[in-house]
Amino acid sequence: MLYCCFLYIRAALFNIGYFGSGVIFGTLSSLIWPLLPYPQRYRLINQWNRFVMLWLRLCCGVRIEMRGHVHKERQPYVIMSKHQCVWETLYLQLLFQPMSTILKKELLRIPFFGWGLAALKPIAIDRRNKTKALREVKTKGVQALNNGNSVLIFPEGTRTLPGEVVNYARSGADIACAAGRPVIPVAHNAAECWPHKQFLKYPGTITIVIGEPIDSDGKDRKQLTEEVKEWIETTAAQLPAGRRDGQRPWLKE
Repeated sequence: MLYCCFLYIRAALFNIGYFGSGVIFGTLSSLIWPLLPYPQRYRLINQWNRFVMLWLRLCCGVRIEMRGHVHKERQPYVIMSKHQCVWETLYLQLLFQPMSTILKKELLRIPFFGWGLAALKPIAIDRRNKTKALREVKTKGVQALNNGNSVLIFPEGTRTLPGEVVNYARSGADIACAAGRPVIPVAHNAAECWPHKQFLKYPGTITIVIGEPIDSDGKDRKQLTEEVKEWIETTAAQLPAGRRDGQRPWLKE
């Protein structure tokens, strides 16, 4: 009981800093948008992501272990990552700069948070019209790559539990094949420490693995998607327990 209370106190402190700083940086992003060119604007707003990672460690005892490297010599590229919680949407912005994230258009309407997102040149799509959304993802994704921005996409399409395997959308591979750019696969276990839609954050270590670039040359989008999925799921299944207490309550007995 005492440990549970301790977790709630730590999570409350984290949320105060998380949402409070989000309001500050969201307001700042709207003010500097017309004043700073994109590269400087990106770096400034990205300091919020850096603060959140530091605050998460100080308040909740969540550390990060990164394996692999970001292969800057091959930028820009398409990044295809596991999608489990909020954590990866923040941390990947720090690793791959500059980067355009493919996301739901309604996220940009969220006060403060959405303002900061909009300033980073995301690729926002309306998922109510799937045919139009697919066309826009490909066109804008290729354009972003040609302009020097890497493109982040979560091929699962929604957040999943650790260990859960779902179908991968082919949009990311479609962009990579059309632009002739490699795919960087990313696996992690972030939801073990930062569960989706849960108040508590659990002490431990989030392990993130950056894979070697997977070339798109000579492959169609189906082949490339399956190759990326095989790497991500195999790697994710081999990751150690994230929580310090070793518990994995989402697993079926």
